[in-house]
Amino acid sequence: MKRNYKLLLLVLLLAFASCSFTTKKFEDPNKDKLLMQIVTYVLEQGHFNPQDINDDFSKRVFNDYIEQLDPLKRYFYASDIEEFKAYETQLDDQIKVYDVSFFDLTYERYVKRLEESKAIYKDILSEPFDYTVSEQFYTDNDKLEYVSSKKELKERWRKQLKFSTISNYDDLIRERENTKKQTLTNSDNIESLDTSILEKSDTDLEIEAREASLEYLNELYAYIDDRERKDLFSVYMNAIVDEFDPHTDYYAPVDKDRFNRDMKGNFEGIGARLQKKMDAIVVNEIISGGPAWRQNELEVGDQIMKVRQADETEALNIVGMKLDDAIEFIKGPKGTEVTLTLKKVDGTIEDITITRDIVELEETYVKSSTVIKDGKTYGVINLPKFYVDFQDYNNRNCASDMKIELERLKAQGVEGIVLDLRNNGGGSLPAVVDMGGLFIEEGPIVQVKDAAAPKEVYSDKDPSIVWDGPLVILVNEVSASASEILAAAMQDYKRAIVIGSKQTYGKGTVQTFFDLNRMVRMNDDDMGALKFTIQKFYRINGGSTQLEGVKSDVVVPDRYSYIDIGERDLENPLAWSQIDPVDYTLWNGYYDYEATIEKSNARMAGSEQLKLIDENAKWVKKMRDREVYSLNYDQYRSALEQSEEEAKRFDKLGEYKTNLTFESLPYEVQLMEQDTVLKEKRKRWHKSLSKDVYIEEALNVLNDLKMTYEIKKVASSVKN
Repeated sequence: MKRNYKLLLLVLLLAFASCSFTTKKFEDPNKDKLLMQIVTYVLEQGHFNPQDINDDFSKRVFNDYIEQLDPLKRYFYASDIEEFKAYETQLDDQIKVYDVSFFDLTYERYVKRLEESKAIYKDILSEPFDYTVSEQFYTDNDKLEYVSSKKELKERWRKQLKFSTISNYDDLIRERENTKKQTLTNSDNIESLDTSILEKSDTDLEIEAREASLEYLNELYAYIDDRERKDLFSVYMNAIVDEFDPHTDYYAPVDKDRFNRDMKGNFEGIGARLQKKMDAIVVNEIISGGPAWRQNELEVGDQIMKVRQADETEALNIVGMKLDDAIEFIKGPKGTEVTLTLKKVDGTIEDITITRDIVELEETYVKSSTVIKDGKTYGVINLPKFYVDFQDYNNRNCASDMKIELERLKAQGVEGIVLDLRNNGGGSLPAVVDMGGLFIEEGPIVQVKDAAAPKEVYSDKDPSIVWDGPLVILVNEVSASASEILAAAMQDYKRAIVIGSKQTYGKGTVQTFFDLNRMVRMNDDDMGALKFTIQKFYRINGGSTQLEGVKSDVVVPDRYSYIDIGERDLENPLAWSQIDPVDYTLWNGYYDYEATIEKSNARMAGSEQLKLIDENAKWVKKMRDREVYSLNYDQYRSALEQSEEEAKRFDKLGEYKTNLTFESLPYEVQLMEQDTVLKEKRKRWHKSLSKDVYIEEALNVLNDLKMTYEIKKVASSVKN
């Protein structure tokens, strides 16, 4: 262990919440009012930037909540909205006295309109669509007005359903065309083809297309019907708390458990991902290495009909049960047994018993690979998120895993490391500080400040360094939070070269996760949790990553380059600010960073692959901004073919290959002898790495750094 400051930080965060809040207790018997009372109190006392709950606040909550209930404007009438608007500037007053009458009104109306819409979509999809009519569909819902009559509402549904169904229809038409071509060109293998579609007319395919749309909507409404009043109240609560900032969220009990599981990267259960199809609970995925995978009896596609615990004599029927409720009965503590009654894919019924265990979500964890370039061995480390067990930091976390992975790579003789933080949305603040310490001797990593108190500086005070060789960090527009802290610190120290997007996501705030049950006396209801912003973090040079992100040393285009995707594009982000820098010493290496960055920029400017990626990003932006589509099939098909023709010039992106071969480390090779799923995952990862122009350039940069290191070290030795 480097030091115990991480435990101190967690204790401080929890103590902050405890001291600020738990002196007051709440006992309202109405759970909705109690929840609103607790949440507003916690935000008022603890949020970094408490909001004035006034008429403007009320209007924003009103608009966001209605939009979340009916984003496509296909449930509510204009008369409903007019009725709701009587509360538009009153929600602040209701919030202050914990009044939920506005929610009650909208909830009851929402349930009513949902029920009415079932008959509408089923009626529309019972009749053929006429694809010879010239009409258009507009996808910008913000420009839509609420309808005034049932006739107008049905017309809105008709166009929306026609738009979704025309895509199904086109897929079937193309499948028939392709099958016909195959029968003409592969006459020797015609028996292996399913030629039944050739016998179907356009009318038959139109019917199939509508049936597919109907099946999708039936499944969607089955999910909607599963939602209870408390689920919709969570939507309302989030409409309120989201006005404080984009990262303040209310977590209902099931969401709280899911958040904790995702941050830890593991959970206790059988190791299967489930989904609901109509009334059935179906196995969607078997998690590699988990209890169900090891037992090898549960299969993807199996329907779980009944669940029986070890101490029970009667099994519980879960057919028709809410998915979240069913999962609660299936998961359980490590070492306990659960018996599942399955309807297999072939229709047979059988019981299997599985002993629950810790299920590791392998895709969450750090992984690494080696690669040889120009006779030198390098390491590539992928970190999907900064994971940690909030209940026990000493349990598995990303910093300790990173240390292990670095030691493994050193044992393989690597001469440089690429740390891939692309798409890493962040996670634990203590873990990122620990991780930064793996690459420097000692010193500050990040500054943290709340609204009133003096700033705090979180530093690595362990003089040992796990990796002192060349380091490149890869980022993109969705690298956020803890990813930005690490990239910024290594950039400020000139410890690493950052390659990636013009800037990262721009999330420069710190959140705490607070269990609301701590505020309640003797209450059997789980109140959920609140994640809210308590501080901002700052670079050691005093700058903030809020809104501005981390600017890469070497900027390369990617598919996000022209898309609005960052903190600055969200509603209610906190403002950028700056504080004084702290003292820190630049990395005392022999690497010539400026010369290396200059060479990389020159390579990137001349890369045909990156030029094509940039053109593709512009094309993607154009496609995303398209708002008008024809519902005439000939016109729809013509526009689609034109887009496909334009897209052909980007086919070369997928054909790009390097001459690099990536290998798993010895310990993983041993694991893969028993774990074919892990072997296949690593095979796919290595294949993607071998086609990744950004990884290729990162390795070029490592090579350049290594060369400057050797040259400058020799020069220094001669001088001495």
